[in-house]
Amino acid sequence: MKKAIHPNYQPATIECACGNIVQTYSVRGSYKVEICAACHPFYTGKQKLMDSAGRIERFNKKYGRSQTPAE
Repeated sequence: MKKAIHPNYQPATIECACGNIVQTYSVRGSYKVEICAACHPFYTGKQKLMDSAGRIERFNKKYGRSQTPAE
């Protein structure tokens, strides 16, 4: 490998707004983020699926799908 062409890979700390701290390595260095896996609704199970404007019902009506289980 050629010398002096690769970036400096150094220890870094990623700090979330919720207080979670992750130790890793980066060429960027330490930085702060607004949301992480510890507080993101998708990963914590607090995500709410919303059917705005009846999109699911319109899809089912258009393509003839029923919501009753098959017998």
